Amino acid sequence: MYCRTIQFCLMLLACLFVAGEAVAHPHVWVTMKSDLVYAPDGSITGVRHAWTFDEMFSTFATQGLETKKKGVFTREELKPLAEVNVTSLKEFDFFTFGKANGNKLQFTDPVDYYLEFTNSELTLYFMLPLKKPVKAQTFEFEVYDPSYFVDFALAEKDPVALVHAPAACKMSVMRPGQSAPVGETFFAQPDSSNYGAQFANKITVKCP
Repeated sequence: MYCRTIQFCLMLLACLFVAGEAVAHPHVWVTMKSDLVYAPDGSITGVRHAWTFDEMFSTFATQGLETKKKGVFTREELKPLAEVNVTSLKEFDFFTFGKANGNKLQFTDPVDYYLEFTNSELTLYFMLPLKKPVKAQTFEFEVYDPSYFVDFALAEKDPVALVHAPAACKMSVMRPGQSAPVGETFFAQPDSSNYGAQFANKITVKCP
């Protein structure tokens, strides 16, 4: 039963994350919250995500999992599935793209990852550390699937938080469909291989 579940998840993820082929509409929906994490010296250390998957995806992903109580999954029971998720997402840069002071950022493998199952929905938590912490007057990052197979939407309430950021730092959040500031050139216009960029969630933080 355990092997069967992992095979199901691998098959599903292979379908979800096919690169280079834009689709007309999404097939998986994710509601997300993100924390931008700072070190005591004011440098940015990484982004902490919480992604809640839609009920249909969550039902499919948990199909066949052995549990002590039907319909209830502990963090330990979901641990293999969490590992499958973060391993599969690595190839796609975790759908997280950022720049600091105009320079592209590199992230390392996620840490502190786990899954929770609440109200028939799976939520994946993980910390995505920067390869090298950086102090930045301007930090920008987007979350989106270039193929638009997965639709990422910011939570309605408190979607993004600054954790231990310098008090003078100011954050702005732009959801898909909102107008970009005049002259904004950080993210390229989407092409056929990057169709989902037009549905990106964009977060900008400016510090003195």
